[in-house]
Amino acid sequence: MDERTMLGLLADRLPRAGDDAAVIDGLVVTIDMLHETTDFPPGTTRYTAGWRAVGASLSDVAAMGAEPTAAVAVYGAPVFEQAEILAFVDGARDVCEGAGSEYVGGDLDSHEEFTVSTAAVGRTDDPVLRSGARPGDAICVTGTLGRSAGAVRLFERGELERANELFRFEPRIEAGRALAPYASAMMDSSDGLARSLHQLAEASACGMAVETPLPVDDVVDSVAGPDERLELGAFFGEDFELVCTIPEPHLPKAKSATPTPLTRIGTVVEEGITLDGEPMPDRGYTHQG
Repeated sequence: MDERTMLGLLADRLPRAGDDAAVIDGLVVTIDMLHETTDFPPGTTRYTAGWRAVGASLSDVAAMGAEPTAAVAVYGAPVFEQAEILAFVDGARDVCEGAGSEYVGGDLDSHEEFTVSTAAVGRTDDPVLRSGARPGDAICVTGTLGRSAGAVRLFERGELERANELFRFEPRIEAGRALAPYASAMMDSSDGLARSLHQLAEASACGMAVETPLPVDDVVDSVAGPDERLELGAFFGEDFELVCTIPEPHLPKAKSATPTPLTRIGTVVEEGITLDGEPMPDRGYTHQG
């Protein structure tokens, strides 16, 4: 059973779950777990791992349109190497600083493989959920897609410096805050654009009609052929951009307010998830080794 199926089974028992983070009286709470086998390709530095792991939780806060407050992490490894742990903490601190948050510590534990669990908290009085999309809304995405896919290809080639740089994504905190007054629904694209669209459609009981071209990052063209461009941009995942729906009248203001480029990729419809008129598969990143 994969992660998404299990989460579906738990939904009835956990009514506050289902969005990128839980919101309780204005407090935004989220938690993530990453493993060396599935999330950190060979060549990933501990600095990058700290940045990326904590950044993943900050991205969930961003997707709620919230202001991050703090983050913590559990660091598990077969052995504790001083240089590796300090580099991890430096990465975690730096990504928090860039997001206007603070890394405040965590825990250490022995584990058979390098594994990290991270949590972040934030605040908002008006969270953006996944369930507010309505037919006629514009479907938009921040930034570019396929950066992580490109990074993985570069790790495989041994181009480690560039790969690590691409893996250190910027959590879209400022964009999330800027979009919050305008977006009807929002989530991050950690599971890939296609899967995110399916999740938004399911939560909002509607459909999504998407059209190419998509804003695929230039790095994809440098590591893959034209026949792989759509696959790496739409289905690979782990890009941590924001996927949102915005009522048509609010779109110009939303674009002007967002510090990150915002691209319209389609329109919310009554039913079905399509790409250029053809069914868009529900495929993406799965958190299971």
